[in-house]
Amino acid sequence: MKTIISIIIFVLGISNVSGQISAAAEKFALPTSLSESSGAIFFNNRLITHNDSGGENKLYELDTISGLVARTVTISNATNVDWEDITQDNNNIYIGDIGNNVSGNRTDLKIYKISKSDYLSSDTVNAQTIAFSYSDQTDFTAASANTTEWDAEALVSFDVTNLIVFTKNWANGITKGYLIPKTTGTYSVSPLPTTLNSGGLITGGTYNPLTAKLYLVGYSNMLQPFVWQCEGFSGSDIFSGTNVKTMLSSLGFEQTEGIAYVDANRYFITSESFSNIISNYAKAIAFSTNDAVLSVNDYKRSSPIVLYPNPVNHVLHLSNKDIRAVEIYDARSVLVYRGQVNHIDMDSFSSGIYMVKVALKNNSFVIKKVVKQ
Repeated sequence: MKTIISIIIFVLGISNVSGQISAAAEKFALPTSLSESSGAIFFNNRLITHNDSGGENKLYELDTISGLVARTVTISNATNVDWEDITQDNNNIYIGDIGNNVSGNRTDLKIYKISKSDYLSSDTVNAQTIAFSYSDQTDFTAASANTTEWDAEALVSFDVTNLIVFTKNWANGITKGYLIPKTTGTYSVSPLPTTLNSGGLITGGTYNPLTAKLYLVGYSNMLQPFVWQCEGFSGSDIFSGTNVKTMLSSLGFEQTEGIAYVDANRYFITSESFSNIISNYAKAIAFSTNDAVLSVNDYKRSSPIVLYPNPVNHVLHLSNKDIRAVEIYDARSVLVYRGQVNHIDMDSFSSGIYMVKVALKNNSFVIKKVVKQ
């Protein structure tokens, strides 16, 4: 069946396979308790996922060999109105209760923030809440089902201080990104400058700090799954760089929902069961890439740039005036800062060695090591 479907997709001219993504294939069937799996992260050597609207307020850890549920964690003070994605950083897990597809009129959008130390030590945890609204949504009149532009299903951890929510635009497929602080509170958030004409519905995302690439998963209105790869962007304007779409035609028709990076070149996708003869059970899908791991040797040396003082106690200064963007990575290659300024306050950084990646306006890069005292 899938061979026939793949041929049909090719004949219709909708295949756009890039060399970056390869070997996309089913890894295992998800348990029936996760038939509406909607987001995913890889943590604690397991694939962690959850169900979407109406599901329980639980996270499920899956053994990636057997596909069985190895552990369940309940978020006791949270309600699953419409959990659509999950992401993580070094210290916390974030669950996006951001789905809004029925009528686009929700006024209780939120992200649950869970301490990883709490998560690892107990099967029942409490969450903090980050509430938000879209500053450019001024009309909350209920729309017809699956016609709103104010739905969202993708959430990523972007840097040490911010998350990004990506809209699932049923009206015209134009996806917007919204930067949201990781600190608890209530925020009115504005769209990032550059949008993405996704050619479908964006349903999940993961930002890989090992390669500085964003991966967004989704599907067309005919359930043809795809992945967008976004890189080389300026600051937090996530779609301002190079954006490449890859159709996952080898999978046939799938309602892909979540995506998680395992390492620099391995990813999991989860799909939701769809009641038809094409995709009638939920599954975990794996694929690989050939992305380069971020390191000093991965980038060109260019015009001289001086970082001072080094070692630094408080503010790090960059001498070059032609800076397009600055990224700082810790010793584990985790992105801890991104910006566009020549003076960076490192007072809150932990002591240790950091790599500073400076993107210049001539499209070259410089990598420098700095010691924080």
